[in-house]
Amino acid sequence: MPLLRNAFRRLLRLLAIVLVSWLALSWLVVLVLRFVPPWTSAVMMERRVGAWLHGEHDFRLRQHWVPWTQVSPYVPLAMVAGEDQKFPFHHGFDLDSIQDALEDADDGKRLRGASTISQQTAKNLFLWNGRSFVRKGLEAYFTMLIELTWPKRRILAVYMNIAELGNGIYGVGAASEAYFHVPPSRLGPAQAARLAAVLPSPRRLHADRPSAYVQRRTQWIVRQMRQLGGPDYLDGTHPARTRRGH
Repeated sequence: MPLLRNAFRRLLRLLAIVLVSWLALSWLVVLVLRFVPPWTSAVMMERRVGAWLHGEHDFRLRQHWVPWTQVSPYVPLAMVAGEDQKFPFHHGFDLDSIQDALEDADDGKRLRGASTISQQTAKNLFLWNGRSFVRKGLEAYFTMLIELTWPKRRILAVYMNIAELGNGIYGVGAASEAYFHVPPSRLGPAQAARLAAVLPSPRRLHADRPSAYVQRRTQWIVRQMRQLGGPDYLDGTHPARTRRGH
């Protein structure tokens, strides 16, 4: 029995060392990425492997980092307007949207997503696609790390540089050139809204060949951008932020 207890203690000690090491390493990676542009993402790597496994020999992944200052201010505003209007105010999780989604599920409706931009950034950057409890738990962990370590502007900058905006097209830099043939600094409100409009399903929806659904969603996002107060909404200078107590 003493030998068994000693072995069990050594195993617990080893597991604790592994866990603490993983926590420290994951935080260190997040800290570095606050200052260094990510050279790829888990979602991009998954897409590359999927293309190779399915024999998509003509597949080409397009993505390059564009600094915040070289992107039209309408792009992050459009993504917030279309995906997560409470982004400037929450701490990674929109509890109201989560509650609404759970209530809809209890009523027999299809379970809809309630992910914030912070959660999507964590998932796209570090994790794989799927709906398992393990992945959701890791997503919550990395979301908390990102929110604690990065300012909101950095989260948005990473998100708009790694978000899938078409088949093999990731980030606003590649998307603006592929769809509109202009640098991201020259995108107007309607073009930025059209990019945001395809985010729910970027391989099925097309910014350069907008369906009726994409056109309607683009118009809705443009209206939301106006109602939020324009780019100042993300700078903390718009009165709406003061009115909401932030």
